[in-house]
Amino acid sequence: MSHTLGIRQAQKQKTRQAFLDAALALLEEQSLSSLGLREVTRAVGVAPTAFYRHFRSTADLGVALVDEALGSLHPTVRTIVATTEDNEERIRRAVELIAHHVDTHPAHVRFIARERHGGVQPVREAIQAQLARFAEEVKAELAKDPGAEGWNDEDLLMLAHLYVDQMLITASLFLEALDAPQDERDRVTLRATRQLRLISMGRRHWLD
Repeated sequence: MSHTLGIRQAQKQKTRQAFLDAALALLEEQSLSSLGLREVTRAVGVAPTAFYRHFRSTADLGVALVDEALGSLHPTVRTIVATTEDNEERIRRAVELIAHHVDTHPAHVRFIARERHGGVQPVREAIQAQLARFAEEVKAELAKDPGAEGWNDEDLLMLAHLYVDQMLITASLFLEALDAPQDERDRVTLRATRQLRLISMGRRHWLD
């Protein structure tokens, strides 16, 4: 019996992932607010009623896509801001990791960039919740840095939000240059590096 249940659960998970993959592919060319349930089920090859065994609505599907796109990134973000004595090394690592993520998950990055201010409220709220969690995690890492001595929690969180926002901007820049010549990608790398340096310079003088 348990073996049969295991097979059914695996099949259910496989179908659920098929919905997520199909929706993500369809959202390459449109926003979630315009995505039809029948479009998704047609792409998966199942009846529309099968959709409701996995999601309550397309908004619910969108929230699941947010979790898939951002949920696994928390260790990466902590790695980006982990304490290091060399600030230039931290910036270099941040830009490289963001560029690699865009190269390997462009559809997820495009989805988040489009839906962050899109027309589906539960999805906007899910994205904001993930970004707020990122900011709290960045703040916790920044607090370990000797340079954070004398900073209060409110200012540290403000700085964390600056870094998170800049990571999103950097991801969008690399997304726009995804198929561009290498010299264009090099310009994006330089611009992203300079912007992060500017934040770091302001950070060093904030308590002056």
